[in-house]
Amino acid sequence: MVSKKTITVEVVINAPVEKVWKLWSTPEHITKWNSASPDWHTPKAENDLRTGGKFSSRMEAKDGSVGFDFAGIYDEVKKNELIAYTMGDGRKVRITFTKNTHNTKLVEVFEAEETNSIDLQRDGWQSILNNFKNYVESYK
Repeated sequence: MVSKKTITVEVVINAPVEKVWKLWSTPEHITKWNSASPDWHTPKAENDLRTGGKFSSRMEAKDGSVGFDFAGIYDEVKKNELIAYTMGDGRKVRITFTKNTHNTKLVEVFEAEETNSIDLQRDGWQSILNNFKNYVESYK
């Protein structure tokens, strides 16, 4: 068996872990931050955040030229600490939420796919995380 290459992205968010968790996992918030660039958006998201639960989101270019569904099943969920899931293509993702005194560190480790370069994948996922950080820190 060939082990898949993993990519790690992370961000420190100036907010308590409870707020970070809520805005990360609630569909009405996911649709507001889940994009890697201003010309993309997520018009629809569904989330059953529990072990064995399913999630899906529709990511599209705002001009309607291209889009894709991002979906999977949760393997493990520990509120305010951990989300692990398997994507529709079988790749694994592990997200940890680490509570610090004045902030929350969010780390995503995911198995790379073979179509796009490692750098492109890392940059795309990091851009989404950066967008999430900005959303959380500006959300009242």
